[in-house]
Amino acid sequence: MKNNILRNRFTALGLCFILLFAAVPLPQAFAAPGEADTVSDTADTGSDTESTDTQSTDTAGQADNTSLFAAAPGAPALNAQAALLISPDSGMILYEKNADERRYPASTTKIMTALLTLENVTDLNETVTAEASDFENVTADSSNADIKQGEQVTVKDLLYALMLPSANEAAYMLARHVGGTYENFVNMMNERAAELGCTGTHFSNPCGLHEDDHYSTARDLYKIAYEAMKDETFANIVNTVQHKMAKTNMHEERKIYTTNMLIFSSYAPYAYPYCQGIKTGHTSQAGNCFVGYAEYGDAKLYSVVLGCDDQSAEYPEIAASFTDTSALCKWGFENFISKTLVKQGDTIKQIKVELSTDTDKLVLTAKNDLVSLMPKNLDIESLTQDPVITAPESVDAPIKAGDVIGSVTYSYNGMDYGTVELVALSDVEMSPVLYYADKLSNFFQSTVFKVILIVLAVFFVLYILFNLTFGGIRRRNQRKNLRSRYENTNYQRRRRR
Repeated sequence: MKNNILRNRFTALGLCFILLFAAVPLPQAFAAPGEADTVSDTADTGSDTESTDTQSTDTAGQADNTSLFAAAPGAPALNAQAALLISPDSGMILYEKNADERRYPASTTKIMTALLTLENVTDLNETVTAEASDFENVTADSSNADIKQGEQVTVKDLLYALMLPSANEAAYMLARHVGGTYENFVNMMNERAAELGCTGTHFSNPCGLHEDDHYSTARDLYKIAYEAMKDETFANIVNTVQHKMAKTNMHEERKIYTTNMLIFSSYAPYAYPYCQGIKTGHTSQAGNCFVGYAEYGDAKLYSVVLGCDDQSAEYPEIAASFTDTSALCKWGFENFISKTLVKQGDTIKQIKVELSTDTDKLVLTAKNDLVSLMPKNLDIESLTQDPVITAPESVDAPIKAGDVIGSVTYSYNGMDYGTVELVALSDVEMSPVLYYADKLSNFFQSTVFKVILIVLAVFFVLYILFNLTFGGIRRRNQRKNLRSRYENTNYQRRRRR
């Protein structure tokens, strides 16, 4: 009988464990947080991928709309084979024509040479001695600043020679000085272009003289010029008409002049007073090229024209690259206007604050002014009436004034006119009591706590079932033993005595 009881107990225990494992999906319930997160992240990644694809499609659509808009009546008819007009404040493209077509950039290449020089040379008064190798690839009829072999010229004067008369020997001198070798400097040029997001550019030399594998695009040249114009020294150089190069060991002080005919003479009929640079270029293979920058009031425009004729239809004495540039900028300033969409400190949204007894609301304000170029006939209220706000519904304290919480984007008809970050207006302190209460609440809502409850509940139910099952057996056995004892004759005799 004892063997039967033990066998029944072990069988019941086995059934208990089977019920326990069936009731609680332990592998899922006790999975490491990283595993659960991985699944979630994978799903999110798929969602983000779809979103990215959608955004890419939308962006392409916007570019197409912009091209169509720019080609609407009133847009200038250009001589250039490729062109781009863009507002740097918003990144809005006002006009584009073959902007991603690879073309020879000629001396607009020197924008990158100047940028790398300014990024890598701290003392512009350093002198560089011209070596024979600096002239090996420079033809006698190409642009130069009459620098002689053995002449010692400061980096600053070399930059002026590079950007004003477009001196090719200055480009090679700076390349050797900055890169150590010409080859290394060219590698630096290509690496920097990639960092700036240039996808259609490959440089083979620092000056832009023709090589078959030396090319760029209108859009890439804008990216390079935009980065270079952040440097105040560069911006001042490219807006200079004439410069006096200091006396050297082989030259007296001499003047050099810009090749930018839009600023060369304010009295010329083709001059454009709002132009402030940047760089010309010309080879027989590239045609005439010009990367320009203009300001009118608060509005700013970058322009790029490539592959222009040597003579413009209106002014045969100058290249069509200049008249194309001025026509583009005039059209841009006349048909678009710079407007302030939001000012620094403007209240944009209120969101909830958790874990604080100071306040339950947080005011989000614009981090800075947002000025954008937009069509003159576009009502600013159409933009500011219903902006796209990206911000959480609530945030947890502590919060510091100035913390970036989200952003707001102003758009109209599928065209984004600018985005500004949203920051917290004030400090919000955290309540320790609310913090730990929140932690405790989160624990009670966590999967681990739910699993613990399920396990305890299952054990409790099994305990009751076990007691009901084996308790009844035990009581029956006890009663049976008692009956057998009473029926035992020896026991009865002992009782009678």
